[in-house]
Amino acid sequence: MAPGAHPVVLFSHGIGGTDRAQAWLASELASRGAIVVMVNHPNSTWGDFDMVEGVRHWTRVADLSIALDNLAEDPAFAGHIDPSRIMAAGFSYGGWTALSLGGITGNLNGIVEACTTYGETTEACGTLLSEEVSMQTQDPDAWNASYADPRVTHVTAIDPGFVWGLDTRNTSSLLSGAVLIGLGDGTTRMFATNFEESGLADLLPDARIVQLEPAFHFTAMPLCTPKGRQILEAEDDDPVCTDPSGTDRAVVHSAIIDAISEALAI
Repeated sequence: MAPGAHPVVLFSHGIGGTDRAQAWLASELASRGAIVVMVNHPNSTWGDFDMVEGVRHWTRVADLSIALDNLAEDPAFAGHIDPSRIMAAGFSYGGWTALSLGGITGNLNGIVEACTTYGETTEACGTLLSEEVSMQTQDPDAWNASYADPRVTHVTAIDPGFVWGLDTRNTSSLLSGAVLIGLGDGTTRMFATNFEESGLADLLPDARIVQLEPAFHFTAMPLCTPKGRQILEAEDDDPVCTDPSGTDRAVVHSAIIDAISEALAI
């Protein structure tokens, strides 16, 4: 450890992702002086995936709060934590986890209504409303409760999920100055994570909006090697590597790193 107190970034991956998916971000933030804690969320991680359990979004918040508990109790780190700079950050579903840690609350009726209205236009809604997952029969008390961690001081959400169907009651307790990073333009933006189209951005007038384009949702994934692209194509799983024309994934990554670094003054 370098001497002194350092900011902490608690990072949450997307659904079906892993801690390695944004390792490019963690390593660069660490090189700039942050302590970065990344977890693999049970039930919503690649290789450990159960949508029925994974949709219970509050369990992901608990994962990061427990990780912070462990960090604070670890003698190698405890004396190096700057309590005025503890950021919850995440990508996609992890972006919602970060917002939840920062004080935003869910709106079960709102997200079900949005999925019912827009259907498959909103990615994953078919799965969410399916008989197996059945968002419409989730416990509203659990879904809509506050899971804010009072130790968190900053929030960054990269193309966050579950941004539809919210209102002022859900956003009023979010930490001020949250950073919302959007990926893509009007033709390449993922509908489910479009925090402007959903109205979330209007509910957060003091948030910092960073729009990155050309890009699309999976531009936040690691740089693709030619072999990786070939494997994904063979497995019929390649939007992950095929960025929109003109996208420089490394440049987009740098912009995300800089936005978080600026918020933490590193």
